[in-house]
Amino acid sequence: MTIGLGSCIGLTLYDRDLRIGAMVHIMLPDSSGRTDRPGKYADTAIPLLISKLVEKGSRRSSLVVKMAGGACMFEYFGNNLNIGERNAERVRAVLAEHNLRLHAEEVGGKAGRTVAFYPDEGGKVTVRSADGAAHEI
Repeated sequence: MTIGLGSCIGLTLYDRDLRIGAMVHIMLPDSSGRTDRPGKYADTAIPLLISKLVEKGSRRSSLVVKMAGGACMFEYFGNNLNIGERNAERVRAVLAEHNLRLHAEEVGGKAGRTVAFYPDEGGKVTVRSADGAAHEI
């Protein structure tokens, strides 16, 4: 579970054949060459998750990918600080670079979210909005 996603992205990869998965809380779109905390950045977190799942025997063709988050938390500053949108765009781009299709997403808006991932329940992903509404993606 990742709690209180604002502009951050909760990304899940689930192997429907092996019934294993991984989730990451992405904070920023690019590492700009930093090697510390690879899970923090879209460009380093996604390859890391893929490699860890492949080490366990996953095939890319069996991965189900879902993301949530990416809210615009600082609207009054203009689009320059829309980190949520930039995060979501970068996640999509990195997934495409790795030939992975996004199966479901709930991104954007102005409200924070909490994401729960249940690999033992077929890779179910639930999203709870700051207003209390919850549903599966």
